[in-house]
Amino acid sequence: MDLTNSFDVARPIDEAWAALTDVERVAPCLPGAHLLEVEDGEYRGVVRVRLGRIVTEFAGSATIAEQNATDYKIVVNGQGLDARGEGNADAVVTAKLEPLNDTTTRVLVDTDLTLTGRVAQLGKSVIPDVSANLMAQFAENLAAMLDGTSAAPGRASTNGDDRARRVIEMPEPEAIDLMDAARTPVLKRIGAIVAGLLALRWWWRR
Repeated sequence: MDLTNSFDVARPIDEAWAALTDVERVAPCLPGAHLLEVEDGEYRGVVRVRLGRIVTEFAGSATIAEQNATDYKIVVNGQGLDARGEGNADAVVTAKLEPLNDTTTRVLVDTDLTLTGRVAQLGKSVIPDVSANLMAQFAENLAAMLDGTSAAPGRASTNGDDRARRVIEMPEPEAIDLMDAARTPVLKRIGAIVAGLLALRWWWRR
C-alpha cells in the first residue's frame, strides 16, 4: 500500500533537516514509539498499538538506507513483528524536504507499507486516513519539541564507539489508539454520505 502525506515545519530547511535526521532526538515525537537501543546503524524499539481493548507491541528495527543532505532526502527501511505473532508490518519511508520560504519547510513523506494480521483488518480504505492522523500528531509533537515545550528527548549511554550498542533512555509512550485515529475520518465520511442523502431527499420532495 502506498501512502502519501505531508506536513510543515516552522523552521528553515537546514534546521528542519538536522532535527528530522537525528533519530534519537526525534523518536519521542513518533506516536506510540519507544526507541530502546542503537547498534551499528540499526535502531531497535517497539511501537505500542491499541485496537479496541487489545494492546499489543510491534517489536522491530529501522535502518537508514539513504541520507542525502544535498537533496534533503532520507529513506528509512523499517520492519515490525507483533509480539503475539499475529501480524507484521514492513515499510519503506521516503521523506523529502523543500523550503516554502526562509522560515518554513514542507516535508513530503511517501510510504510503501505492507501490513498483515490484526492491524491490517482496519481495511485499505481506512488506513490512509489513520496514517494522515498519526502524521499530524507527529508534526504537532515535533513542533512542541522544537519550541522546547515537550519532554526532553531520549538520551543514550555510550562508550564513544558509534558502532557499539547504545541503550536509549526515554519515557514510556502511550499506545496508539488505532480505533480512535480511524474514528474521526470514518465519521466524517459517514456524515458526508448522510448529508448527501438528506439533500437528495429534500430535492426530490420539491
